[in-house]
Amino acid sequence: MIQGSIVALVTPMKADGTVDGDSLKKLVEFHIDQGTDALVAVGTTGESATLSETEHCQVIKQVVAQVDGRIPVIAGTGANSTSEAIDLTRKAKDAGADACLLVTPYYNKPTQEGLYQHFKTIAEAVDIPQILYNVPGRTACDMLPETIGRLAKISNIVGVKEATGELQRVRQIRKLCGNDFALYTGDDASSCEFCLLGGNGSITVTGNVAPKLVHEMIEAAMNGNQVLAESLDEKLMALHQALFLQSNPIPVKWAVAEMGLMEKGIRLPLTWLSDKYQPAVKDAMKQAHVK
Repeated sequence: MIQGSIVALVTPMKADGTVDGDSLKKLVEFHIDQGTDALVAVGTTGESATLSETEHCQVIKQVVAQVDGRIPVIAGTGANSTSEAIDLTRKAKDAGADACLLVTPYYNKPTQEGLYQHFKTIAEAVDIPQILYNVPGRTACDMLPETIGRLAKISNIVGVKEATGELQRVRQIRKLCGNDFALYTGDDASSCEFCLLGGNGSITVTGNVAPKLVHEMIEAAMNGNQVLAESLDEKLMALHQALFLQSNPIPVKWAVAEMGLMEKGIRLPLTWLSDKYQPAVKDAMKQAHVK
């Protein structure tokens, strides 16, 4: 089971919006050096919605090659078209990804049965460990715990990224899916409590900026060390909040650029962080001891 601090990696870009492979290489080494437990390539934070299929697959290939087995790589391969998700998942498997992360179909607003059939079809089509991704705030689609429980019976559906921030779902999903099914939070602000309740880790935005501290906090929480986990999380709380002052990944890309790890590049329709929010993000970085 992949566990711990799993960073939803930004996709570095040049000022003109083109993917910056050199900075991507630098970012991967930075995270391995800082103790990040695993990486997600081309998830929401990686701007999957605006990368072309060629770019999408190239970023996954580069991250897998650069990591070279040192930590697991999870590829974002979800789509609102089942056939497209199958295609991306096959290509991620061919690239050597350890697992795939598949978001619930957005915009279509499928039924719970439609969600079940969508993920079941992908799992049967591609033999790679698959992690469900529920983020109704972005997709207008909430996959209920009962549906996750049905899907957990499929052997290569191995976990879920639950990004509702509703902590009562930890126990619900655990009861329905058992201890061998991985539960990851996608909500940084509640990640400490989520892991103290028995979660297996966080697929984190904050980890892009303070990877060592996030790793230590998640590790402490998973080990049941509540005092230490909450103490570390207190240093991160302002950053958890500041990185969502505008739509993710706008603030986090600004922060990573401030750290000198990438250029000031983002792709339309997203724009660079507004001037009025920059002091708040900078102050939050200082609280987390980010240079």
